[in-house]
Amino acid sequence: MKALIIISHPDKESFCYNGIYREIRRNLEPYCEVKVADLYNESYLRPRNELMQKFKDWITWSTHIYIISPVWWFRCTPRLEVFFDEVFTPGFAYSFKPITKSYGLPIPKLRDKKVRTYITHGAPALPVIIMYLNSVKLRLVMGVYSFVFGWKPSLFIKTKQFWSVPFKSLKKRKKYLEIVQKDVLKDVFR
Repeated sequence: MKALIIISHPDKESFCYNGIYREIRRNLEPYCEVKVADLYNESYLRPRNELMQKFKDWITWSTHIYIISPVWWFRCTPRLEVFFDEVFTPGFAYSFKPITKSYGLPIPKLRDKKVRTYITHGAPALPVIIMYLNSVKLRLVMGVYSFVFGWKPSLFIKTKQFWSVPFKSLKKRKKYLEIVQKDVLKDVFR
């Protein structure tokens, strides 16, 4: 198993970084090779072709990808969005198969990768799921992942959302981390 962890949070004390990322890394490192793309620890100044090529090389190298991000303004962090735009590019991550003169079908090129995503919300689940139709998860899985990893039910199941994180007790946050640990160990021992 070769694991790539993509952490996208600027605050090292955040639950994303100090909780989820550390839990994933702690459970992976004794059993497999791990590379970390710490997106807020990298320079995003242009030109960034070398950085994006390094990330593409790591994606190619990996068998498992773990993506961690908070939700800001109903999207992942800006650096993760740039990562999607500049790493998951046509030709590398997907191509189009022409269907008609004006329509093509995306063909994923990273279908063999196992992907888990953990996104944290400051908001509670009910309004996001009911009022906003869970648009953050739907956009991520259907709008990004389906292009590059293919249409897989596992992408919905393996994209976990943790709700109202700033307002949760330490006990509840530990429950969230138990979910992460269980997921990672399931990957390791399969």
